[in-house]
Amino acid sequence: MNRIGVTGHRSIPAEAEAHVLAGLRAELCGLDGATEALSSLAVGADQLFADLALACGAKLTAVIPSGDYEACFENAVDLARYRALRARAAQEVRLDFPHSTDEAYYAAGAYIADHCDRLLAVWDGRPARGLGGTGDIVTYARALGRPVTVIWRDGVLRT
Repeated sequence: MNRIGVTGHRSIPAEAEAHVLAGLRAELCGLDGATEALSSLAVGADQLFADLALACGAKLTAVIPSGDYEACFENAVDLARYRALRARAAQEVRLDFPHSTDEAYYAAGAYIADHCDRLLAVWDGRPARGLGGTGDIVTYARALGRPVTVIWRDGVLRT
């Protein structure tokens, strides 16, 4: 079984969206055999990845960082999308953190990197803005020797 994980930004600028979607689709929809897709289902890259993985026939594993993870979703639309994706997951891994902290997010990203064969990073190449951000997880995965594929449109930076 192919195991593909994701890390990525919650905010993807409009001028990068089409490129990111095309890159994720190319990585997920051309795979031979069974695929497990690991995602924390956060807004942005994680949810785009999960949607495409399911559409391409992968089995989704939801990695939930904390007991109060739903509280981190800022609006009803984002929360509903999270719940819908979580309901479609074939497996759920719940980490032991009671609250959604940077440490919980880092642990979720590390779990994904530890349990995938390769990591897709929707990343502008800049350092993480807080512990557990995309740059931290890319660094962690590379230190493990995990192959990392960066998907981003050149010249576009997050705001």
